[in-house]
Amino acid sequence: MIMIVLAPCLLSPFYVYRGPKEKEYKTSEKLLNFLSEHKTEIKILTYPCPEYELIGWPRPPMSKEVFEKLGMREKAENIADFIGRVLTEEKPEKVIFLGVKGSPTCGVFNTTSSNPEKFPYKAVQEFFYLSKGERIKRSKELMREQGFEIVPGEGVLFEILKKRFPDAVYLEFDKDNIDESIEKLKKVVEDAV
Repeated sequence: MIMIVLAPCLLSPFYVYRGPKEKEYKTSEKLLNFLSEHKTEIKILTYPCPEYELIGWPRPPMSKEVFEKLGMREKAENIADFIGRVLTEEKPEKVIFLGVKGSPTCGVFNTTSSNPEKFPYKAVQEFFYLSKGERIKRSKELMREQGFEIVPGEGVLFEILKKRFPDAVYLEFDKDNIDESIEKLKKVVEDAV
């Protein structure tokens, strides 16, 4: 059995911090189509969204450093424990972790970075009351104001997962390049079958 452990926002775009945009809907649709085509070869494990578990929804865009300051490491350790328990009990022959490019928690090779001392923490509460359109606009402003940048490295959860499960395959889904991301996943699944 092949088990794909994937970030929940890839299947359910409503976990995305600001709410889904078109690329999240397309990601979900194309990934669900791929998974249904391979349903006899794979099992799927989605874990609880670490960011939702810690902050709720909706939430402003925050970097890895901001999430760590808010206590993400402990939440991520608990989620890694859950994943480990499932893998121990199910004993898959191959494990594929599928994270999200640029995610502060689920980035596999790329995450976000900013100075946590400059983050406007009151935005966490304010975001709850904004409409979807206002959240999308405010997200762009916050990223610009905070100097958010995509940097090489893992998000908080995937940093932990890579240490605990070094023999697994790690893939990063790029929502700005959906077809290429699906092709990479397809190749790994076909090579494992």
